[in-house]
Amino acid sequence: MTIKPLADRVVIKMTEAEDTTKSGIILAGNAKEKPQVAEVVAVGPGGMVEGKEVVMEVKVGDKVLINKYAGTEVKVDGEESIIVRQSDILAIVE
Repeated sequence: MTIKPLADRVVIKMTEAEDTTKSGIILAGNAKEKPQVAEVVAVGPGGMVEGKEVVMEVKVGDKVLINKYAGTEVKVDGEESIIVRQSDILAIVE
């Protein structure tokens, strides 16, 4: 089963948090920060949202930076994804 987002919504999959710091310290599971970089899996068509025209600026495969606690977590066929509005995406990581 696939998820097809509507309007200005984007389906993303979070990247894994790093297990070690830059200085080489290994982090315990509960000490890791929630990652903020994700990969775009699906993009809605955009269009009129709340009376304003929304043009989608992200595409499938983009790496994006999102708000720390943005979106709605969903689990489909054992795969965890997050559905966010395009406005919750802060930047595209290049």
